[in-house]
Amino acid sequence: MCMETIKAIAELRKEKKRKFDQSVDLIMNLKNFDVRREALNTFIFVPHGGKKKLAAFFTRRSKVIDTITEEDFVKYKDLKDIKKLAREYDAFLAVAPMMGKVATKFGRVFGPMNKMPSPLAGIVPKEDDDMVKVMIKKMDNSVRVKNKEMSIKVCVGKESMSDADLVANIDAAMLELEKKLPKGRDNIKDVLIKFTMTKPVVVQERK
Repeated sequence: MCMETIKAIAELRKEKKRKFDQSVDLIMNLKNFDVRREALNTFIFVPHGGKKKLAAFFTRRSKVIDTITEEDFVKYKDLKDIKKLAREYDAFLAVAPMMGKVATKFGRVFGPMNKMPSPLAGIVPKEDDDMVKVMIKKMDNSVRVKNKEMSIKVCVGKESMSDADLVANIDAAMLELEKKLPKGRDNIKDVLIKFTMTKPVVVQERK
């Protein structure tokens, strides 16, 4: 475990308790980074994910996940219906052969909302129950990364999680983000964490 991460979480725990389970956000401020050409649009994976509400675009009904088949597409005639569907679920899966139809029907809404199934997290090669269960677990542990400015902000857990699980998630996220940056450590100015309603606390600072 990283001692700096442990100390930062301890500092956040001293803050006033809120009436809801606050998110734990990791903020990585960047340097030597061209946000116009190098902006990230990807996923990272943490060891202790939260349960996500998922649905899948499959050719047949599944016993292990809410399913939307091509026959169901008629239910989503208007943009408001598609937006309602997008808000109902945290993320979506799809079987590979359906991706073209999914993109055509739902892409204009799902795309800007970061809800489109992705080859990195969400595309399953076949509708086998065991394979779908593996993908559900992967999705629960996935964190979407998309930055349009000189910082990356991702949710890495909840206040109610144990310190050990939060430390593991934060350290894993920092390591994965570093690997995805074009210049690695040389792109990182500093790293902070915060709860939803707190000020950020520094975990790592680079000269």
